Amino acid sequence: MTLTKESFHGALLPASGAAKADMDGTREKEEAPRQAVMRTGAAVPRRRAVGRLVMHSMAMFGREFCYAVEAAFVTPVLLSVGLPKNLYSLVWLISPILGFVLQPVVGSASDHCTCSWGRRRPYILGLGIIMLLGMALYLNGDVMISAFIAERDKQRTWAIVITMLGVVLFDFAADFIDGPIKAYLFDVCSHQDKEKGLHYHALFTGLGGALGYLTGAMDWGQTILGYTLASEFQVIFFFSALVLIICLTVHLCSIPEVPLRYENEEAKFLLEETEPHRYHSIEEEIRNGHLKPTCTEIKAAAKPGKCAAASRTQRQMTLKSLLKTLLSMPSHYRCLCVSHLFGWMAFLSNMLFFTDFMGQVVYHGNPYAPHNSTLYLTYKAGVEMGCWGLCINAISSSVYSYLQKVLLPYIGLKGLYFMGYLLFGLGTGLIGLFPNVYSTLALCSLFGVMSSTLYTVPFHLIAEYHREEESQKLQEGEQAGEHGRGKGIDCAALTCMVQLAQIILGVGLGLLVSVAGSAVTVISASTVALAGCCFVAFCIRYVD
Repeated sequence: MTLTKESFHGALLPASGAAKADMDGTREKEEAPRQAVMRTGAAVPRRRAVGRLVMHSMAMFGREFCYAVEAAFVTPVLLSVGLPKNLYSLVWLISPILGFVLQPVVGSASDHCTCSWGRRRPYILGLGIIMLLGMALYLNGDVMISAFIAERDKQRTWAIVITMLGVVLFDFAADFIDGPIKAYLFDVCSHQDKEKGLHYHALFTGLGGALGYLTGAMDWGQTILGYTLASEFQVIFFFSALVLIICLTVHLCSIPEVPLRYENEEAKFLLEETEPHRYHSIEEEIRNGHLKPTCTEIKAAAKPGKCAAASRTQRQMTLKSLLKTLLSMPSHYRCLCVSHLFGWMAFLSNMLFFTDFMGQVVYHGNPYAPHNSTLYLTYKAGVEMGCWGLCINAISSSVYSYLQKVLLPYIGLKGLYFMGYLLFGLGTGLIGLFPNVYSTLALCSLFGVMSSTLYTVPFHLIAEYHREEESQKLQEGEQAGEHGRGKGIDCAALTCMVQLAQIILGVGLGLLVSVAGSAVTVISASTVALAGCCFVAFCIRYVD
């Protein structure tokens, strides 16, 4: 193993240099996180203050706030610009298809990004800008087009195009950004802080969603901002953009990343084929912040000629090779992805149609009745009550994220995972069987249990798997991180299941709803969740 000059002196410092070390250590602390170098050359990130973890979690607050605003306003916006009904499925399918195809590519690319700012933060910033652009387009598209085009028919056509583009861009970036955020947390935190950080992520996800739903529920048209700006949509964009910019800035300044450095530019974006299509990242990481070549000087001395052989087997990363790599992932990773797919299929099938379920099934309204009729007004009242149910879901998610820390020592990750799926399955089943206003609102709290579980436990298991693999490599005398998978691509593979669930539901659930009505959504959610409950209990590998 080759150590850089700085890391060598940091590990073997004579006593006479203690004073100089204190001065150097102060400067390093200001510039980047200090790494505790172990005898094997691997490094463990130092413990992070609670305030830093809270700052890191602000990105989830901003993301979920904007998600909640979209959930409340995207349908009225699309209706207001005159989007034909046959294009609705197209709007909801484009983003998850793009995300499912491109997410692993972006995750793998971030694993070996050589930007001086770090590996993950450039991607997070870029995706945040795309989110902001998407919101600007779908909330202000009609106003922008009216300012540039005078002809009414062209206005309508271009308003539909711009609004659809905005929805697709926002969904694409908001779904994508979760993977780099989780990988960023895993890169810069110790194992104990990863656990705390995931709980803070779930806490602020719930708080952001609750505040977003409350913001959408208020009548901003009668306020000073409503009179000042063109419409209520512009007021919502103002608040959403402000929250996202502040939260993203705080997040990006939370914990510094130490950049990777490639000694050979030809090593960028290459995959090794010493074992063809084996599931691993291309990074060879000594976690003192610098990426070293596959064959270091000591290894070359021990095994002459291996460097040349390895370099000859490297090839350019392509989508085809990446897909083969993902398909050959270890079985416990594959099972975790399947369980995550079950969870998100159940959760989304309930959440996407919940307000419609409240309006039609619980309140017995009719969305297709004339707008001045009692049936339509009853349906609208049910939809508004459904929004309050979603707010209860977001608040309960925050509360349960704190309870997870208390329950974890007693029931472990398996208990948390199993309980999340079980309570959600039972809750949605009871709502489908006994559609009553008060019982439905009370059972909405169980939605938050599922939400918090999906945002924490699977990623906690990813961290456990990585920790176990690194410990095994150290015991075998290998450098930690050697031939290891990158956290970015693992988090991306897991997050891809959200997009796959959206694709499956977009194709199949809409047909079921048109045939059997909204009641089928909660029944199908309950069935899938209980099936996922069995899968979590018997097919997922938990690290002791």
